[in-house]
Amino acid sequence: MARVLALPHPRPQAVRQVNRPLAEGELIVLVDKVGRRHRVRLRAGERHSIHSGLILHDDLIGRPEGTLVTTQMGARLLAVRPTFAEQVTGRRRQTQPIYPKDLGAIVVGADLYPGARVLEAGTGTGALTMAALRAVGERGLVVSYEVREEFMEAARRAIVETLGAIPPNLTLKLADIYQGVDELELDRVLLDLAEPWQAALAVKAALRPGGIVFAHCPNVSQVQRFFDCLRELQGFGMLEAYELLQRGWTVRGRSMRPSHRMVAHTGFLCFARRLADDMVFEPDGEGFR
Repeated sequence: MARVLALPHPRPQAVRQVNRPLAEGELIVLVDKVGRRHRVRLRAGERHSIHSGLILHDDLIGRPEGTLVTTQMGARLLAVRPTFAEQVTGRRRQTQPIYPKDLGAIVVGADLYPGARVLEAGTGTGALTMAALRAVGERGLVVSYEVREEFMEAARRAIVETLGAIPPNLTLKLADIYQGVDELELDRVLLDLAEPWQAALAVKAALRPGGIVFAHCPNVSQVQRFFDCLRELQGFGMLEAYELLQRGWTVRGRSMRPSHRMVAHTGFLCFARRLADDMVFEPDGEGFR
């Protein structure tokens, strides 16, 4: 039986104000000349040491975001608040994260919209959980299943660190989706599991007609097995899988070239629609739009 993990609800952080200065206790990112990012929690009277010198926290507290600071060795760094992508990838983690390049595609591909009722299985680092929360807004609902308590606790800490509190429209459940789910008439189901096909029966029962299921599969054999299971169960259509490769470009003056490094294969993004009847519908085309 699913067990809802008891979670504290600290006071949420205030909504970010335009031009609000950097404050004590706030997490910031210092970016150096070669693009390295240093995560710093501002504390009055403390200093941050890097290879190019020292930064005094007092030189940043009360200054506007986007301030340039200089070490005693003359190196300049840019002080900014971390983006969502930096927050979900810049901390120590126990599980493999879903990368920012994939998070955006999942939100769009699964059509997470304000007010949607979403079930996630495999809370992991909490990155997809938070992306879903941002997409569904305050009127939506996210329920996240995780079978391992240590992963759930790590995700809870990450969510509190990023959002300031566990939002009232998020429920974290210590439970195994392979054994079934309690929720019904869901709009979307997001699977980040080693064997997503084992959750297919629960997904079929939980999703409303027209709803979308997403599965993140690191290798192609998982994709094939997941899709074969959906076809065997019936009641699903519009099966689609793709991967995203992210290659940056260096643009300086008249010089343009691809970056030497890129974020290549991280996983296959798999989507399917729940049908109103027990049949399978797959168009003959490859589905590119």
